[in-house]
Amino acid sequence: MDDARVKRLTLIACVLGSAIVFVDGTIVNVALPALRADLDASLADQQWVVEAYLLLLSSLVLVGGSLGDLHGRRRIFSIGVTGFGATSLACAVAPSIEVLIAARALQGAFGALLVPSSLAIITSVFGPDERPAAIGTWTAGTSAAIAIGPPIGGLLVDALSWRVIFAMNVPLVLICLWLIVRAVPECPGDRTHRVDVPGAVLCALGLAGPVYALIQQPTLGWSDPSVWIPMIAGIGALGAFFAYERRAPDPMLPLSIFRSRNFAIGNGVTFAVYAGLGAATFFVALFLQQVAGYSAFQAGLALTPITLILVTFARRFGALSVRIGPRLPMTAGPLIGGAGLLAFARLDDGGDFVAHVLPASLLFGLGLAITVAPLTATVLQAADRRHAGLASGVNNAIARVAGLLAIAAVGAVVSAQFSASVADRLPVDRLDGSAAAYVSEAKTRPLSAPEGRVETSVRAGVQASAVQAFRAGMIVSGLLMIAGGLVAAVGIQNPRRDEPGPAPQPAASSA
Repeated sequence: MDDARVKRLTLIACVLGSAIVFVDGTIVNVALPALRADLDASLADQQWVVEAYLLLLSSLVLVGGSLGDLHGRRRIFSIGVTGFGATSLACAVAPSIEVLIAARALQGAFGALLVPSSLAIITSVFGPDERPAAIGTWTAGTSAAIAIGPPIGGLLVDALSWRVIFAMNVPLVLICLWLIVRAVPECPGDRTHRVDVPGAVLCALGLAGPVYALIQQPTLGWSDPSVWIPMIAGIGALGAFFAYERRAPDPMLPLSIFRSRNFAIGNGVTFAVYAGLGAATFFVALFLQQVAGYSAFQAGLALTPITLILVTFARRFGALSVRIGPRLPMTAGPLIGGAGLLAFARLDDGGDFVAHVLPASLLFGLGLAITVAPLTATVLQAADRRHAGLASGVNNAIARVAGLLAIAAVGAVVSAQFSASVADRLPVDRLDGSAAAYVSEAKTRPLSAPEGRVETSVRAGVQASAVQAFRAGMIVSGLLMIAGGLVAAVGIQNPRRDEPGPAPQPAASSA
């Protein structure tokens, strides 16, 4: 096989493998109401279906990159693709919500092997002159997959079952494995370094504790030991993680990289922006289906403008940031995106697409498009050129962690607001037995009305409380993004005109 064909097939394999992982991070949002009905899932269960995946993906992605460097990128890429296919099949046949959550966690772990290896393979196979175009193709391909994933997934959920969105990964994985065997060359590992296993364990425990506490708190309350103990233990594990990374011989997160002002501030902006993004995409998809009455396909299609605007305009705003400096777009973008999330707070249970959903989506998408490329380029430029790969991995991991924590934290806000609103509108001591039971059941499932016959006024009260709770979540999400813009305004420094920087390349893996 000639060299050009090897490179072409290798690139296709890397794009396909990464696209499967990224799509699974977003497509599941439109399937949550369907699996809730099928597996009798609560809001906390729905959160864990997403959070279990993000937890393992975000805490192990840097380890996945290290394993590729150590044992060979083709080998680790193959293991990641194979494992992702097997766990996708496990998700598709899961008989209970507990099994599904466990399979999703394993999916995230294998995704953490797959994604960094795919980019590392591209870096190894393509020369310096070819590499920017190859990475651009990878970015465009994965972004396109993210854009079309939710509406296609929604169509499959409506026509067949939520299980199909996981099962359809299997043939794609088989194609990817065939391409790996056929074309992807082996990239020898470097055994002079070790994998930071203690750091990975401490990171995973440090993230899992607060996430578990925030998800369970609305049901159990802060006074329950099963809530405050994991919270304290998780915070302690995170502290131990940073302390260990300072002295680890081969740290997964070298803290010295944060000495650069723009790198540290840029990752702070990343955290705020992607926290708002992660929480918004999760709760908007739930609200549109479970409160506003959209089908899964309609919900996926309704949010597609966000990704389309991002894919269409991100590179242009990246080029603009090269001319004017990144501080202005990194300030304006999150402020506009945050305004878009605040516009989502205008939604009511009618869910009018033209009047409310579309304007909010366009505004939010525009804010992301203005932000993503300047943000990525600034973070990469701020790091030492020898650490460009590490800088990209750290930024990607922070984006994932932001979404992970935001879904849990905003979920706690939504649940608390829902319970308070229901208690105010429908005091239990004034309800008869069936209505009281209905309200009690509703409190365990915010943003979804329980089944059963009940007075219209009671059902309307629960519906109004769901709208109010959703609006509180969107306000928090919007304020998170706005905070990112304010941090950029104060902290980001424009590089000197004579200081070279990387071509502005939006990172689809973060978006």
